[in-house]
Order: sequence, then structure tokens, then C-alpha cells
Amino acid sequence: MSFFNSDIVKEEVRKLSELQQSVYSGMFNFALMNKEDKLNHLSTLGNLVEAQRVLYTRLSLSDDPEAQEMKQRIIDHAIEMGMSPTADLSTLLENMKILLEDTKKQVDKS
Repeated sequence: MSFFNSDIVKEEVRKLSELQQSVYSGMFNFALMNKEDKLNHLSTLGNLVEAQRVLYTRLSLSDDPEAQEMKQRIIDHAIEMGMSPTADLSTLLENMKILLEDTKKQVDKS
């Protein structure tokens, strides 16, 4: 079975897409949000980063050529957006989770 024909992967991709849509729809209004809405938005963003991390891990563990091609496209896009070619995307995603938790603490204090 192809990596992308898996029901589990299909569901993860569907959820990831929903999270992306939710994050993008609120992204430009973040400064205008109240504290609770900011915390909810950051939580959704954290869920998105976690979903991306899980999918990237699945891609990394798969020997399916389509999965490996998708993994390389993700890395290429991350490099285009400024990630160092020598950086590890899994580490970057983990660091993003830490940054989001720190940001949530700062918002919660305000």
C-alpha cells in the first residue's frame, strides 16, 4: 500500500489542512485579539506544528518513494523560507513548540 493511501495518513493530512486553515484565517488579526483568543490561536498553532512534526516523522520512517519525495519537497520549501540547509527539520519543529509555549506564557501574563 502506498504511504498516501493509508487511512491514518489521509486523516492526518485532513486534520493538518483544517489546522492550517484555522491558523491562516486568524493570523492577520492576532494583534487585535483579546487574551483568550490569542491563547486559543497559539494553541491551534501548536497543534498544527505537532501535526506537521508527526507527518514529517512518518515520512522520514517510510521507504515509500512518494513519501521520500514529499519529505524532500518539505525540506526544499523550508530552505526556501530561510532554514539552513544543514538544519534538521524535526529539531526546528520541536524548537517551534518551545517558542510557542514561551509565547503563550507571555500572552498569559499580559
